[in-house]
Amino acid sequence: MDGPNALVLAVIGIAMMLAGYLLYSKFLAQKIYRVNAEFKTPAHALRDGVDHVPTNRYVLWGHHFTSVAGAAPIVGPAVAVIWGWLPAFLWVTIGTVFIAGMHDFGALWASVRNRGQSIGTLSGRYIGGRGRNLFLVVVFLLLLMVVAAFAVVISGLLVAQPGAVIPTWGALVVALLVGQAIYRLRWNLLAVTAVGVAALYGLILLGDRFPVSLPESTFGLAPEGVWIILLFLYAGVASLLPVWVLLQPRDFINGIQLFIGLAIIYGAVLIATPTVVAPAYNQNVPEDAPALVPLLFVTIACGAISGFHGTVATGTTSKQLDRETDSRFVGYFGAVGEGLLALGAIVATTAGYQTISQWEQVYDSFSSGGVPVFVEGGASIVNAGLGLPEGLAATILATMAVLFAATTMDTGVRLMRFVVQEIGQLAGVKLGLGAATVVVLVVSLALTFSQGADGSGGLLIWPLFGTTNQLLAALTMGIIVVMLIRKGRPFLPVLIPMLFVLAVSIAAAFVQLVDFYAAGEWLLLVLDVVIIIAALWVLVESLIAMGAARRAEKEPEDEVALTDDEKLPLER
Repeated sequence: MDGPNALVLAVIGIAMMLAGYLLYSKFLAQKIYRVNAEFKTPAHALRDGVDHVPTNRYVLWGHHFTSVAGAAPIVGPAVAVIWGWLPAFLWVTIGTVFIAGMHDFGALWASVRNRGQSIGTLSGRYIGGRGRNLFLVVVFLLLLMVVAAFAVVISGLLVAQPGAVIPTWGALVVALLVGQAIYRLRWNLLAVTAVGVAALYGLILLGDRFPVSLPESTFGLAPEGVWIILLFLYAGVASLLPVWVLLQPRDFINGIQLFIGLAIIYGAVLIATPTVVAPAYNQNVPEDAPALVPLLFVTIACGAISGFHGTVATGTTSKQLDRETDSRFVGYFGAVGEGLLALGAIVATTAGYQTISQWEQVYDSFSSGGVPVFVEGGASIVNAGLGLPEGLAATILATMAVLFAATTMDTGVRLMRFVVQEIGQLAGVKLGLGAATVVVLVVSLALTFSQGADGSGGLLIWPLFGTTNQLLAALTMGIIVVMLIRKGRPFLPVLIPMLFVLAVSIAAAFVQLVDFYAAGEWLLLVLDVVIIIAALWVLVESLIAMGAARRAEKEPEDEVALTDDEKLPLER
């Protein structure tokens, strides 16, 4: 029996997410978070030209979106479709509309209302000191998983797709020039965007024509290992630069590039109208595949709901928000952008093959899916719909994945530096920017090369990412609930998703605990136990804080307002 037309899935999914932004996010903005255009955001109140910089909402959306996206909204769905396209489709669409958008919007609002403080610091204010300490442990482990694993993913793609090397590194030069044009020369944003994107795609064509491959061994390191070292050196330097120099323009251009990439994929689907060959519900999953419930909800994290988004929203984005009302567009629509990427990954990996037997040959084990399958399936659809050579289409999609993973990686290093400095303060040790960055790089590189010169150790603790990520999302929503209760606001739109995500995440953590024990994976088992204990402890502290907030006198509304001199000449 033939599956549905991929165009039908794309239209339904896109319509649901756009309706979520136009309708549900408006409800959240007006009734739940009650954002105020005149509220003085941390970007103005603490403006320093380095981390706190009032930023045009479109530029900031690009930073936030590409920082939270990375490779995860491709990897998760590309793995999860092994259970069938329908569970993945439902979780991505419903999760984006009712959970991810609300979570990202809420985390950004919560931080802005607290002088741009990170989620770890917010946990100390709203659920207590013990909760804050445990929260920082979870956040640090999550960021370590992200930066180490994404370094491995990027290096693997640069080796497998040598045509992506020139555009990957050339994009840094483009971003530096874009930053100077916007902030120093004050050129028109639309014109700068057009030139920057054109330059980026020119680099893609150049890279496809002149692929770059490293020698089999360089100072005893495999090509993957060399790329990993270069990536971490870049991320360390980038994390120390003022955000306007590289972080913002790089992420903005990459965000525009992503939507062009999505337009290419969805445009090809519109023309080629490929059939989804994967089953709606796969009853013949490989023997190594875990149960659909609860593992689906942690396999697809980014693209449905992700705690990592809260660390970005409260770590860097909140410090750059010009108007509080911009948080709806930056936060909620940022989640929509990631949902669209996850939807594209589902379409590419289920309709990018000619027959069900061909699809089953690819998905012969639970670990078969991932970015390479997305690139292969997506390139096939683009070739059929738009006539682009599959090699060029693969270079475009691989570059898109690499650039997103790289932006997430350098943002992750910056966030880890913040966390290390917070932990240092708690321990009575004051770490400067440079010292904290060195600690981050040493720990990350030690993990990455712990299994050999190819850097594969970066994936050592990645199996814990899904559960850790979702638990962090639930705990972040717990903080938002406490804030809403203190302010006398409706809180059920946050509390109900929080309880659902918490339940499936803890269930998945216990399932993995049994699997790690059976497989003798003692490091993963110990870390899983630590994460479960920390999450449950923070949960208890959160419930106590919610009860106390309900009994306490409600907080007055913040009245700090922008002056006319502080308002940017917004390009809207």
